[in-house]
Amino acid sequence: MAVFDNLQLIKEKIKQSAIKSSRNAEDIQIIAVTKTVDIELIQKAIDVGITDVGENRVQELTRKYDVLSDKVKWHLIGHLQKNKVKYIIDKVELIHSLDSYDLALEINRRAGDINRIINCLVQVNVSGEESKYGISPDEVNRFFESIEDLKYVHVVGLMTIAPYTEEKEETRIYFKKLKDIYNNVAKLGFKNTSMKYLSMGMSNDFEVAIEEGANLVRIGSAIFGEREY
Repeated sequence: MAVFDNLQLIKEKIKQSAIKSSRNAEDIQIIAVTKTVDIELIQKAIDVGITDVGENRVQELTRKYDVLSDKVKWHLIGHLQKNKVKYIIDKVELIHSLDSYDLALEINRRAGDINRIINCLVQVNVSGEESKYGISPDEVNRFFESIEDLKYVHVVGLMTIAPYTEEKEETRIYFKKLKDIYNNVAKLGFKNTSMKYLSMGMSNDFEVAIEEGANLVRIGSAIFGEREY
């Protein structure tokens, strides 16, 4: 089965990248990106060991959640609009894309309504591309200060999306920069924050991301094949 074979190849690449960076491959978690992937194929991935899936869109996550529910852990990895928070607040394991104070306020409000602490990653736009969401690297410390008193928002790490390039080595500078920011935030010790996760690297560049410290990699096409949008 293609998904099984693809997953084995990815795991071998993760192992080799972990060895290069003197890390343990078991500490690196695959988030299977299931954008446009049908439920039957997601179930096949679950059957061969996938435990966590990432969805970009709230509507797609909720539709698939209705069928698969707690067979898998759900991650919201795409841009999250404030008016959509209410639909996923009771479903997600981790929000990878906290990128504004207003969004943090809404997550805190909705999480308070159900008395549930929500784990989030702060998305940082390390490349400075206007097409990408995220906090500017220069604003990261100020942002963490601004959300310290939000009782139901617990930041557990950082996320970034590197620019797409055919030459994956060109992404290294962006992953290295996020790791530096991660180390700095960890050192400062903000309230309601514990630096556990670096979510960086996708199908085309996850090996470089792992070498630079990623422990969550978001992989879609390398598992499920190229998709037409």
